[in-house]
Amino acid sequence: MPRPHHSPVPQPSSGFVLVGRVLRPFGVRGELKVESLTDFPERFTPGSILYLQGKPRTVQGSRPLGRDIAVKFAGIENPEDGSAFAGAVLEVPEDSLRQLPPGAYYHSQLIGLRVTTTAGQALGAVTRILSTSSNDIYVVESDSGEILVPAISAVVQKIDLEAGVMTIEAVPGLL
Repeated sequence: MPRPHHSPVPQPSSGFVLVGRVLRPFGVRGELKVESLTDFPERFTPGSILYLQGKPRTVQGSRPLGRDIAVKFAGIENPEDGSAFAGAVLEVPEDSLRQLPPGAYYHSQLIGLRVTTTAGQALGAVTRILSTSSNDIYVVESDSGEILVPAISAVVQKIDLEAGVMTIEAVPGLL
């Protein structure tokens, strides 16, 4: 998910999941500097197909750049070609996602969930997820502003994807 020095991530296209965002062209051979938004870095290995501005592109190569990745796509040969993609998202079809173990969720599954307390109080909806070194933080947009909900078992009691609801325990200081 977005890091503090990057702007909020846009919503994916229907039927797709975000795996990265192009920050800018990088170098002189058409590489793009990409912010990874996936827990599966192998998405960027040579031969992988990622959708860039809605069109499938083949990854020809990738390498780490600190916390980001330099990605070379077929058909993008120089910085001028790459400049057209600054800010674009990289996506994969939802049906290409790996099955996660029970109790684990893709961020895209949680965005938009309605959030209620165990006492039945409606709080709002998850609008984004902040990743920290210890745990994720669910940002819930409520009528009174943002509520930051730590993704820990003492707070998040139940996630029901079918109903579109996350139930949380309103521990002291949370609200």
